[in-house]
Amino acid sequence: MPPNRTRRTKDTGPAWTAPDEKGTLLGFLDYLRRAVADKVADVPEPQVRTAGVPSGTNLLGLVKHLTGVERFYFLGEPIGDLRRTMRPTREETVDGLLAAYRSAIEQANEVIEGWTDLTLPAPRPGGRGPAPSRRWVLVHMIEETGRHAGHADILRERIDGATGR
Repeated sequence: MPPNRTRRTKDTGPAWTAPDEKGTLLGFLDYLRRAVADKVADVPEPQVRTAGVPSGTNLLGLVKHLTGVERFYFLGEPIGDLRRTMRPTREETVDGLLAAYRSAIEQANEVIEGWTDLTLPAPRPGGRGPAPSRRWVLVHMIEETGRHAGHADILRERIDGATGR
């Protein structure tokens, strides 16, 4: 490994022996959630909110976006403007947005804990059409969080060379 790069602590990932489908899906989702939060946790200002690519994507914006998406899919809270979820304001801090993300995850996991049948509809804000199944929501959130975890990997490596989970 080049001397200017650091390697982050390896996360062992989701358990191979989850008791059921929901446990397996939630294990993967929680693993990806931790990966995103860990990529942001110790990045200083202004790098944490500085765009790393021409689209404007930044680490803090990814956390803010994923918080909104968690709240939408698991808690049934509407998102007014999806693009704004990617743009942290000057007043929003790393600590504040990470706390909001972790709170949304905790609340989402409480909802998921009560799901006994993944074929039933998930929470959905009114006026948005029929609700997808709970299974679809869990798989979609694995995909959504995984995609953004990959973005966070690249952005973090560009900031300070840190790689790994």
